[in-house]
Amino acid sequence: MAWERLDREVGGQLIRVRSPLAACAGAPGGEECADLFRKLKNPYFIGDEVALTQTLGWTDAWVSEPSMYAVAARNASDVAAAVNFARMNRLRLVVKGGGHSYHGTSNAKDSLLVWTKRMNEIVLHDAFVAVSCTGQAAPQPAVSIGAGAVWLSVYNEVSVKAGRYVQGGGCLTVGVGGLVQSGGFGSFSKNYGTAAAALLEAEMVTADGVTRIANACTNADLFWALKGGGGGSFGVVTRVTLGTRELPVSFGAVNLVVGATTDAAYRRLIARIVELYGQDLFNPHWGEQLVFRPDNVLAVRMVFQGLDQSQAEAVWRPFLDWLEQSSGEFRILTPTQIVAVPARRFWDPAFLRGLPGIVVADDRPGALEGNVFWAGDASQVGQFLSGFQSLWLPAALLKADQQARLCDALYAASRHWELSLHVNKGLAGAPADAIESARDTATNPAVLDAFALAISGGAEPPSYPGIADREPDVAIARERRGAIDAAMKELRRVVPAPASYVSECDYFEEAWQRAAWGPNYPRLLDVKNKYDPDRLFVVHHGVGSEGWSADGFTRVS
Repeated sequence: MAWERLDREVGGQLIRVRSPLAACAGAPGGEECADLFRKLKNPYFIGDEVALTQTLGWTDAWVSEPSMYAVAARNASDVAAAVNFARMNRLRLVVKGGGHSYHGTSNAKDSLLVWTKRMNEIVLHDAFVAVSCTGQAAPQPAVSIGAGAVWLSVYNEVSVKAGRYVQGGGCLTVGVGGLVQSGGFGSFSKNYGTAAAALLEAEMVTADGVTRIANACTNADLFWALKGGGGGSFGVVTRVTLGTRELPVSFGAVNLVVGATTDAAYRRLIARIVELYGQDLFNPHWGEQLVFRPDNVLAVRMVFQGLDQSQAEAVWRPFLDWLEQSSGEFRILTPTQIVAVPARRFWDPAFLRGLPGIVVADDRPGALEGNVFWAGDASQVGQFLSGFQSLWLPAALLKADQQARLCDALYAASRHWELSLHVNKGLAGAPADAIESARDTATNPAVLDAFALAISGGAEPPSYPGIADREPDVAIARERRGAIDAAMKELRRVVPAPASYVSECDYFEEAWQRAAWGPNYPRLLDVKNKYDPDRLFVVHHGVGSEGWSADGFTRVS
């Protein structure tokens, strides 16, 4: 039997996939189902289940459904065997590492899944030179990472233990391979740039079943495409090597939630925070989010590097004094917290577990002590999306004569739905070398001139179609999606050429090629045609997916 031969070829690593959600559908009222939905709030539980994904679906778009079989790949040879089997048997092929895709690209019913989770080795180098680059590139500190590793594990090895910095993701349970291929922003990208720009070399298996090395000196076209061209489109990445940097002395965070008592006061609050950002926060020191809510609330959830606590406090003092002087118009809902910690402790699970409310621990019996995730990310675990959109905001909007337009747009958008400005996901204001490195990636060049990525989205907690009393509310989700659409339309009025981040793009975006990659798309399509002309790798709105159904099963033109 063909499946038995594949199982032998991969050393017994072929899995017959069965979703725990299927059993719950048969007995939705039982304790087993209740226990499952409790576990669906734990990203480590989801990550260890071959049949599950971190997002369970998107209303009117997709639902997380298990593959028929999965290869729990241990190395590139296992991946190549799976790729060859899928190609020869004309099977739908899916790749999953961390399983965080909002577009559902890491799952498909009746498919063969390449599961890279077990490829999680992390190796540090003092003087790495990419293959065939001797004499063309200087040796540099680096780290090689299996594509299935998650970022917390990487930070623990690189920063906590070795005292170095590597550019990765902000969410601790995101898989390494997918994030790098999508561009890869982290909390401190305003200073260090993207993970894709830090890529020195990748090992991957292409559609012909060949294991290739891609770097600036070998398969350079493929190397460029992997730096932001999107996961799952060009092959299966099995290992990446990223340059590492000197770790700063400390990292810090600023948290504050303030509400305005009237609409007019909220307009003033928006204008004041935008002014503060443009004058004092628009630089490599600051990252993360400013959140604007329909109930006239501003939430500051920012991080900083390269400053000590007193310097950070000095930056915020004028704003805090202004709030105090206008106390009749504003209410402090969460007291201001400005805290700096040694950089080696920032991702240290043992240290973080000792801080109240910062992380959530994996509560399964026997779970590793180091399994933690940010408490602020808890609402995303097991979510069922209603809608999700992003838009890069050009730095020109921060100019004195443009700030009023920006503030009006932010206020108008916040009347419809919550939105956040992720200032670490725009590279304007970053050091010149970070901008130039990002320019040599496939990421939409709009990021180079953007001061922030505006995001608006909505989701329900763990829910799943077909399970009684656990169904997502379609009517509410559609209403919510309409509000998200309306909010983002207000921002698009002040952005002449809308562009989105590929990992956080609207599932229903019609001009997805332009939105995700802009002028880089034709070059990406050339690479796709060269390495995967028969479209073995098809993901929703991925490079070369034109002419295919959204699920990747059917050629429609």
